[in-house]
This record gives sequence, structure tokens and C-alpha cells, in this order.
Amino acid sequence: MARVDVNIKRGTGEFAILAILNRESLHGYGISKRIAQVTGGTLQFRLASLYPLLYRLEKRGWVKGKWEGVQCVRKRRCYRLTKAGRKQLALLGRAWALLTRALHSIAGDVITQRYE
Repeated sequence: MARVDVNIKRGTGEFAILAILNRESLHGYGISKRIAQVTGGTLQFRLASLYPLLYRLEKRGWVKGKWEGVQCVRKRRCYRLTKAGRKQLALLGRAWALLTRALHSIAGDVITQRYE
């Protein structure tokens, strides 16, 4: 399994989190696991870098966190996407689509090669 270089991955965090939360509400660890699962391990976020992103997204009003827990189980902060977050996700989705098309037109032959 190939992983994305950390310098390339930096700009993907907000988009990945918003996209995952567009599917379902999750706590931080669940978000991290779901991103790894959906991408086949290509994208992985450590909790130490994920939580600052979540706090930033919450401060911007794109996600909303709520403490949840059941008796005898540790409380967790579950996050859901807000209306503003859905709008931001749409904007980021268009921007990423433009970027990937542009990169593909520049280096499509290199992108489509398989590396062992």
C-alpha cells in the first residue's frame, strides 16, 4: 500500500474530514479510521494532527462537536457537518476537481503508470 507524502497530504485534511462527515457523524478516532478504510490506507491521519484540524473546522463553523457517552463508557466528542460545512465541502470539491484535472493534463502519462 502506497501512502501519500506528508507535504502533499497537508492540503487534503480539511477536505477529507468534511467529506467523511458528509456521510456520517463520527468521533475523531472514527474519522481517522474511516479515512484510512475508504482510501485503502493511502491517506492516514494521526490523531495528533487530526484534532487540531477538527478544532479549526469547528471554530470556522463547518463542523459541530458534541460530547456523547453512555454510562460506563468514556465520553467522546462526536462531530457532524453543518450547513456551512456542506457549502465549504462543495467549494473544496470543485477546487480539488480542477486541480486534479490540471495535474492530469500536465502529467497524465506519469500518473497512469504503475510503479512496483
